[in-house]
Amino acid sequence: MFHAPELTVTGPSSNNQRKNGFIGPLVVLAAAVCIAILLWVLGHSQRDPYVNATLDLEGSLEQGGRLFRINCAGCHGITAQGNLGPNLLDVSERRNDAQLIRQVVSGNTPPMPRFQLEPQEMADLLAYLNSLN
Repeated sequence: MFHAPELTVTGPSSNNQRKNGFIGPLVVLAAAVCIAILLWVLGHSQRDPYVNATLDLEGSLEQGGRLFRINCAGCHGITAQGNLGPNLLDVSERRNDAQLIRQVVSGNTPPMPRFQLEPQEMADLLAYLNSLN
């Protein structure tokens, strides 16, 4: 009996199979990371009682403008155009309400100080900041 030697061909198709074998797990890993980040962000905002209390209130544009002129205009300009602090015109297009609240009360970006506002005052200031569009 005649036996032909078995040949294994490793060409582009086997390389593609190896590459395709990595794509599935990478997609799953990327999806898992995205879901974890989303859950963390949602959970973080839901756990912050100050943010939730502020977002539950209706802010007064007039009172928010007064708070802005007293506490913020020195750095951000009387018309929020920026000065020592950044321009706040259209700030609500760059940050959501929860992010704006956290920024104001935390002062995470020096030289911005921390502001200890009551939730109603923060809701008022937020109404004013959202009107700067």
